[in-house]
Amino acid sequence: MTTHSDLARRIHAVSHLTGQFTLRSGRTTAEYFDKYRFEGDPVLLDETARAMASLVPAGTEVLAGLEMGGIPVVTALGRHTGLPCAFVRKQAKPYGTCRLAEGAEVVGRKVLVVEDVVTSGGQIVLSTADLRALGAEVGAALCVIDREQGGTDALAAEDIELISLLTATDLRDAVSDCP
Repeated sequence: MTTHSDLARRIHAVSHLTGQFTLRSGRTTAEYFDKYRFEGDPVLLDETARAMASLVPAGTEVLAGLEMGGIPVVTALGRHTGLPCAFVRKQAKPYGTCRLAEGAEVVGRKVLVVEDVVTSGGQIVLSTADLRALGAEVGAALCVIDREQGGTDALAAEDIELISLLTATDLRDAVSDCP
């Protein structure tokens, strides 16, 4: 079984990049966690989802992955929890079903929002508002990595608890603990 620090080290090794990056929030940073690198590794993604499964709040009825990075995470997490998944678009598509949330029904159900990396929490706030407008009960969001750049407070202001598997501190500490 992979330990928390082993998982942090592996995710850091696979996804940590240095350079100059602009985040979705508009902030610039010299370090970046390329989520697609750990999400694109089926073994690492499966181990990540296995570790996240114990963090899913009791009573959760639907896991809702946010477009695009939350989709592989929620799919793997659903495999480990047995919970149905919804796939949440940034906006409803204008054709076909014209739905914002595809897959499992969210109306009247206790929904856990699932995201890969959280910085400011902006997309979770927007998507949660949309899900709540549809009739979903959303009180928490679960992410793989919390960059610890204000997301927790921004979500708390909207009555959303942020639960994270790893934080930026966890990733730095795991690397600095290596011999």
